[in-house]
Amino acid sequence: QVQLVESGGGLVQPGGSLRLSCVASGFTFRLNHMSWYRQAPGKERELVAVITSTGGSTNYADSVKGRFTISRDNAKNTLYLQMNSLKPEDTAVYYCIRSSSSGVIHFGSWGQGTQVTVSS
Repeated sequence: QVQLVESGGGLVQPGGSLRLSCVASGFTFRLNHMSWYRQAPGKERELVAVITSTGGSTNYADSVKGRFTISRDNAKNTLYLQMNSLKPEDTAVYYCIRSSSSGVIHFGSWGQGTQVTVSS
């Protein structure tokens, strides 16, 4: 079955960096567009970034543009999110998921996510 296992979250000070990873199994990773979403307490889940199946195209939410970078290693079935210049408003649980090329439509079940907390 499809499995998505996110990791790399933690507690970081404002201005710091984290790198999230998502290891995928149970489907042909290299043929699927992938997205990162996040959900902050009391808020709806929101799209953060999307990458096409080959990695040739990426797109970001305005709130993270210029600070976050999405990438993938199809040989390792792994999706990444490099997060720099973190802000308290980036605090959320981060999830990876298969998606449309725009990231707006997502497919399958959510994993457990990884908690990112930005605080001094």
